[in-house]
Amino acid sequence: MSGNITFTMIKPKAVADGNMGNIIAKITEGGFNIKAMKFTRLTKEQAEKFYAVHSARPFFNGLVTFMSSGPIVAAILEKEEAVQSYRNYIGATNPADAAAGSIRALYGTSIEANAVHGSDSDENAIIEGAFFFSEFERF
Repeated sequence: MSGNITFTMIKPKAVADGNMGNIIAKITEGGFNIKAMKFTRLTKEQAEKFYAVHSARPFFNGLVTFMSSGPIVAAILEKEEAVQSYRNYIGATNPADAAAGSIRALYGTSIEANAVHGSDSDENAIIEGAFFFSEFERF
C-alpha cells in the first residue's frame, strides 16, 4: 500500500464553483485510479480534528471555517509513487505559482481556496484516508 495511494479533497470553493466534475476528470486524465470517493461536508469539529496538526498556526481558524463552509469531495487515489506524483500534478499551493495546466492553476483562486488538498507523505495519506474511509485498509 505504501507509495501507491494518496488522499485528496476537492475543497468547498471548487465544489461551489461547479468544478467538481472537471477536477475529477483531470485527476483520472493524470493516470490516477479513484479507489474510493465521498461527497460530504465537514463539521467545524471534524475540520478542527483533520487539521489539528496546524492548530497553533495563525491560519488555523480561517482554514477550519473555510473547510466547513460547504461540501467537499474526499477521495483515495492510486498510482505508482502516488503522493509525489499527485503533489506535482496539482501544482504549487499558491495557484498563482502553480504550473500552467495543473489543477490548482486551473481551478484555485487563492492559497486557501486552492481547489484541492493533497497528502504530503505516505504516512499522512494513510492517516487522512482513514479519517474519511473506515474501510481504508482494503486499499
